[in-house]
Amino acid sequence: MGTGDDQYYVVCSICHRPSPASRFLCQYCWSRLQSDVKISKAKADEVMRQWEKRAKQKKKIRRIFTAAGAGVLAAALVVAFLYNYTDTLQVPSPTLNSNPADGQWSMFRHDLLHSGATGNNSMLPQGQVQWTFTTKRPIYSSPTVVDGIVYFGSEDGTLYALDAVSGNEVWEYPTGVMIDSSPTVVDGIVYFGSHDGNLYALNSHTGKIVWDFFTIYPVDSSPAVAGGVVYFGTGDCHLYALNSLTGKKLWAFKVGDPVYISPVVANGIVYFGSGDSWMYALRADNGQFRLHYKTYVKDSSPAMSGKTVYFGDQIGNLWAINGQARSWFDENQLEPVWLQLWAMGVAPKPPPLSGSLWGYHIGQNQIGSSPAIMNSKLFVGVDNNLVAVDLANGKPLWSLQTGDFVKSSPVVAGNTIYIGSDDGKVYAVDATSGQEIWHITTGDKVESSPALADGILYVGSFDGKLYAIK
Repeated sequence: MGTGDDQYYVVCSICHRPSPASRFLCQYCWSRLQSDVKISKAKADEVMRQWEKRAKQKKKIRRIFTAAGAGVLAAALVVAFLYNYTDTLQVPSPTLNSNPADGQWSMFRHDLLHSGATGNNSMLPQGQVQWTFTTKRPIYSSPTVVDGIVYFGSEDGTLYALDAVSGNEVWEYPTGVMIDSSPTVVDGIVYFGSHDGNLYALNSHTGKIVWDFFTIYPVDSSPAVAGGVVYFGTGDCHLYALNSLTGKKLWAFKVGDPVYISPVVANGIVYFGSGDSWMYALRADNGQFRLHYKTYVKDSSPAMSGKTVYFGDQIGNLWAINGQARSWFDENQLEPVWLQLWAMGVAPKPPPLSGSLWGYHIGQNQIGSSPAIMNSKLFVGVDNNLVAVDLANGKPLWSLQTGDFVKSSPVVAGNTIYIGSDDGKVYAVDATSGQEIWHITTGDKVESSPALADGILYVGSFDGKLYAIK
């Protein structure tokens, strides 16, 4: 029978379990036993039972918290996936777009179809020059016509406002450096960019400045206005969204190269391309990334028909992509690896990139012209030609050859297409047959895109003149 300390126990201050009082170290955690309080074996057995009960409770609680944490993490991953790669949680506003209200010109080429036309055009131009207005330098900026006033920029560093009927100057606003950006006019404000790095907002009636926004590098992109927000790209590799009334920055999205292309807003999504050869789609309200599509796009601003985006690229391809599509995680980086595995026979054929509809090689050089859409046909300048394309399959229907590159974007109205060429001419072309109806000759290249308003065609030339053609 044991005697002395063999009959008593001490509770460890570290692990709270009893060990014989005769021990120097705890038999469970090997900590030093420091308590002077000795308890009987019966009491020690009770302490041990309570400890085991608490241990089971703690283990159960840990399991519950682990399961709950895993559930929360899984839910967070599901929510993040749904938010970043689907429209399940929040759909972009289908009514938010840069299509103009009556009497406005809210984006490059006027509207989502890029018609370049406004007003009553029941009587179309017949190829007679009504007037010209001379600036000091070439005109690349495309004119905008609102409320009987023609707005355009010149490489002489001035934005001009002219009476549309007479060609008389109403006002001018100098920025000091060239203006290639084409102006937009919404609710009495003219928005345009300049090579001084500013986006300007001017009173359309007086030419007085309302606000300006500085971006360091040139602003060649023509702004688009939708829902009280101005969207434009800059040479500092950003697409900006500003409050249209105050010029306050709402958000900015950085890409890999300068953004020269004029953005388009449709179905709550803003589309634009950049010099890094990607076409991007972002949520228009907050700039959230949705899609990037590798196409070597650089200068061709997208046109929209329904939910399909059309644009040309630097190597003569015309593309149609699904504007509602969203990129999967790193799919553009994973695609080359997948293609290699597929070629080795160890993986299935990879699916098309998100947004893919069709793409056709229709030219040999960069497509600098932006497409226009009319009656299920697309019209665009390619190499030396004006080309008509069937929207159903992207295949050319006809082409009209000019004397030099066609970088101007077409106007579509009635059954007639109007476009400029580097051969110095402005052409009117039958939209069905592709036959030339008439042309006028300017003194230099015509890379400015024409604007049609109330039966008069307005277009700039590198000879420094703006032409009004009736």
